[in-house]
Amino acid sequence: MFSRAEWMVAGRYMRARRQEGFISVIALFSLLGIALGVATLIIVLSVMNGFRSELLGRIIGLNGHFAVMGVQGELTNYEELQAELLQIDDVVSVTPLVEGQVLATNGTRSAGAMVRGVTQEDLRARTIVAEGTSEGALDAFGGDDAVILGSALARNLGLVPGNKVTLVSPQGITTAFGTVPRVRAYTVVGTFEVGMFEYDNSFVFMPIAAAQTYFQLTNAVSQLEVLIDDADRVAEVRPALDQVVGLRARLFDWQQANSSFFNALQVERNVMFMILTLIILVAAFNIVSSLIMLVKDKGADIAILRTMGASRGMVMRIFFIAGASIGVVGTVLGTILGLAFAANIESIRQFLQGLTGTELFSAEVYFLSQLPAEVDPAEVVTVILMALGLSLLATIYPSWRAARLDPVEALRYE
Repeated sequence: MFSRAEWMVAGRYMRARRQEGFISVIALFSLLGIALGVATLIIVLSVMNGFRSELLGRIIGLNGHFAVMGVQGELTNYEELQAELLQIDDVVSVTPLVEGQVLATNGTRSAGAMVRGVTQEDLRARTIVAEGTSEGALDAFGGDDAVILGSALARNLGLVPGNKVTLVSPQGITTAFGTVPRVRAYTVVGTFEVGMFEYDNSFVFMPIAAAQTYFQLTNAVSQLEVLIDDADRVAEVRPALDQVVGLRARLFDWQQANSSFFNALQVERNVMFMILTLIILVAAFNIVSSLIMLVKDKGADIAILRTMGASRGMVMRIFFIAGASIGVVGTVLGTILGLAFAANIESIRQFLQGLTGTELFSAEVYFLSQLPAEVDPAEVVTVILMALGLSLLATIYPSWRAARLDPVEALRYE
């Protein structure tokens, strides 16, 4: 498609001499602009994907795909409903839970917490919790006196395994003198860390029998937590669960419970994509300006080429190669830089934190303790094609203008 002579002339034009240095600088900045735009897009999209994947994994890993709750609050006769739900093909497990909000205290320190009553077997089955639990905690998790605290909550309260934590429930005991808060001390047998600050700073796991006693739920639970084989298939599986649950309880899925959060994340991702695309667009305009200036500067050369028999198509292809080279090289460099940055983003964050002495990714603000990045090959291909497309489009007008240049007029004013 392109002859060797066209490549040679285009390459010569890209290596500007001293008097043409300004044009070469514009071309260089165009190349850097495209490279930075492509790299930034890949990094931002990877981080946004990582955020969604990590948050989704932790939220679902701790809360399940569906929640079956009682119509009036507590769920009675839950064993029968649990057995019926387990008969559905797509259901992997059904876990009874007892939940309630409390005030956790230790001396003068206090913090709000969410108590979750669960059996030892079900807690072991939750991989995300079991893998982050301190040594020996799961073995000691039993009886009516043991609790496992989130690591951040334990630090805030100044507690270590073996200490006592006092739990105060607002659902108190009614007496002749009014409602008295329910207060009881429990032994901390261990801590857990799932990497999501919201959970590490507020969750307390308690044996389900002890939780039923504490919250006065005799032969009842707060909810049944349902796990299916694929989190993205909740819409397909829901009709079967609705049919089993009927009017006996209320059914919620993880998308309903977290819809506003994940919708906001998706909107932010789309807006960031649009904004960062402008970087590539600006760089493409720089290609247009640099090529137009190059055409003006090489007017005499174009005229000589035309008088030597070069066709308009050949002239157009020469300048097309010159402009497209900027876009292709910039896109390749940007892709390499973006992928390398995304693959080592946590190490880079740690290095910058040590260099500046400031916390660049606070777990209290961003929910996660580490900066995640997940590269989507399809999105990388989309970014590459978009950058190449804009770069190639930017070369069309200057190349056409060079091909339309009149040799006689060009030599007359030279």
